[in-house]
Amino acid sequence: MHRIGNLVVGLVILSALFALIESLFASNPKQPRLRRNGLLTDIAYWFLTPLAKSISQVGLVTIFMILYRRNIADIQRMLIAPDTLLAAQPLALQAIEMIVVGDFLGYWVHRWFHRSPMWSFHAVHHSSKDLDWISAVRVHPVNDWVSRWIQVSALVLLGFKPMAVAAYLPFLTFYAILVHANVSWGFGRFGWLIASPKFHRWHHSSEDEGLDKNFAGLFPWIDILFNTYHMPDDGQPTRFGVKNDNVPDGFWSQVLYPFRQVSVGSADWTRTGN
Repeated sequence: MHRIGNLVVGLVILSALFALIESLFASNPKQPRLRRNGLLTDIAYWFLTPLAKSISQVGLVTIFMILYRRNIADIQRMLIAPDTLLAAQPLALQAIEMIVVGDFLGYWVHRWFHRSPMWSFHAVHHSSKDLDWISAVRVHPVNDWVSRWIQVSALVLLGFKPMAVAAYLPFLTFYAILVHANVSWGFGRFGWLIASPKFHRWHHSSEDEGLDKNFAGLFPWIDILFNTYHMPDDGQPTRFGVKNDNVPDGFWSQVLYPFRQVSVGSADWTRTGN
């Protein structure tokens, strides 16, 4: 009950905060708020996704420990000595390095989820037709679980302190909420350096020019390096969602959607719908 209470308080505070921000700096001023398409579905994700995360984390840790019969420190010692340069660095410096390494990993995991067969899970996140801050939580549990554990496992096994990794995840969550907001911020001349709402909204666009672009969660310069950057000086994306529009509405329908795609042998598993 305590955790549910925290989720209610968080929802109320963020709703009030982003209602103000999105009304003052709206990218799409005509987009509805309280009655927008899919709002109840996103609220369901807000409350049910943390439960799914908790269950999956406990399960994975249990399996991990059974398979390896070691603790995290033992596994780290197998891959990286505790007296290496990385492990000996101050926590603040590790945090900076970890954010860069984590976003680089996240970029490639994100690109992987835009390809068959992972797209059917990630399409759920792209199904929002009215994009705003709470759209960030519309993530299929498999998508969230696989992405987070690839990043976290890699960072811990590379030798970053688990304390720094633990602090990294809440930061990622809040920043994801920010870049999904219905605001026009592009961060001007620094738009190539730090991900902005405009940058990420192009990633969610169903318009052809935005498809399979802007994968980075924090650093757009990673997209520049790999030729997936799209940030026009003028204009904002106006259409969002999955191009072929085949993802159903409703929390449970969306959770089951990827598995139904597998059962019917669907080949329509790419970002572009080709």
